[in-house]
Amino acid sequence: MTTGAVVEILMPRLSDAMEDATILRWLKQPGQQVARGDELVEVETDKATVVYEAEDEGVIESLLVAEGDAVPLGTPIARLVSSSGAPATVGVTAPVAAREVAPTTAASVAVVEFREAIRQALDEELQRDERVIFFGEDVAVAGGIFAATTGLYETYGAARVFDTPISELAMSGAAYGAAVCGLRPVIEIMFADFLPLIMDSLLNQATKYHFLDGQRGAPLVIRSSPGAGARFGAIHSQMPVAWFNGIPGLKIAAPATPADAKGLLISAIRDENPVLFLEHKRLYSVKGPLSAGPVPLGVAAVVRSGTDLTIVTAMKGVHDALAAATVLQNEHGISVEVIDLRTLRPLDTATILHSVERTTRLLVVEEGPSSGGFSADVLARVAEDGLGFLDDAWRLTTSDSPIPYSPPLEDAFLPSEAAIVASVARRLGR
Repeated sequence: MTTGAVVEILMPRLSDAMEDATILRWLKQPGQQVARGDELVEVETDKATVVYEAEDEGVIESLLVAEGDAVPLGTPIARLVSSSGAPATVGVTAPVAAREVAPTTAASVAVVEFREAIRQALDEELQRDERVIFFGEDVAVAGGIFAATTGLYETYGAARVFDTPISELAMSGAAYGAAVCGLRPVIEIMFADFLPLIMDSLLNQATKYHFLDGQRGAPLVIRSSPGAGARFGAIHSQMPVAWFNGIPGLKIAAPATPADAKGLLISAIRDENPVLFLEHKRLYSVKGPLSAGPVPLGVAAVVRSGTDLTIVTAMKGVHDALAAATVLQNEHGISVEVIDLRTLRPLDTATILHSVERTTRLLVVEEGPSSGGFSADVLARVAEDGLGFLDDAWRLTTSDSPIPYSPPLEDAFLPSEAAIVASVARRLGR
């Protein structure tokens, strides 16, 4: 077995009111190697079923709690032989210490996790503008169930970073009121499946405020975690794009990388109108470099150049498309260009058309139902403005059905790397 410090993994604090939790399913077994961010165990708390990710790397030595057992907060649940010289325990049992912010500069590029990029954006904007406030369920003391907001409460205090009751409607109403009274609120709706509960405040109030007032908008940001693949079941895994894509006055940001997560969130907080900010839950442990400054909303990025086919996608689909593009090039001789939309509303149609004009083929990959999603919007715009460029165009989406909980069925349900490769090879006859 790997030699190194033996680390005790403690039952972490996954909600502010949590006193104990139940181990539902171990996702790693003794003798298996784990890296930071790997899914370690499914835990049932007082609020939800959560996948707890490893905070250190090494080899699992032993599991101390059986599946189905409930244990108090801070109890050792496993032992890890660390390969990183970690401290003797891992698990959030006390508040994170406050720290001073060092804004990222072009001369200092860091490699961080997606969740840390989100936290940095919030941190820097809270520091930069005293009008920015942040609130939601378990975002303050607990630091968020995906550990994306740790330390903010300790740094900025309960007047600017605070926990709320479990009421999405109350949160969104408070955010709208704060926005029109001069503040710049950021709220977190823990799971995107519950975004319909904010519809009145968002659809009938915030997005219309600039139109009705004639001068001012309602500058608020709604952060939320969509997406399947984490075994959360049909009610905690949905993709809400189709629900919001037709709302005038709303922008929808959907980053795929840590750099875009930070840059787009900064732009969203500074925007004068409402922004829905989607953070795919399978991306929180993805690592990447950060660069200085905000990333503009409404501008797509060509993340891989190619000549035979354009793939347009967003969020986790970008990583699947890039992996599929490598396989298609190496095994089928197909050169694929990949476009990361980054913002779903407004769409950067110009970048898509410029690419399709050269490749003449278009595939839109969307994790979400084919009815009403961004893939339908992309195809419609290309058909309207670039039909003469096209030799072929099609979509790869999920089916119009609830998301399965069974791991094999859920994996088959999603437009994965393998599904993209198979679809392209079949369509191009290679």
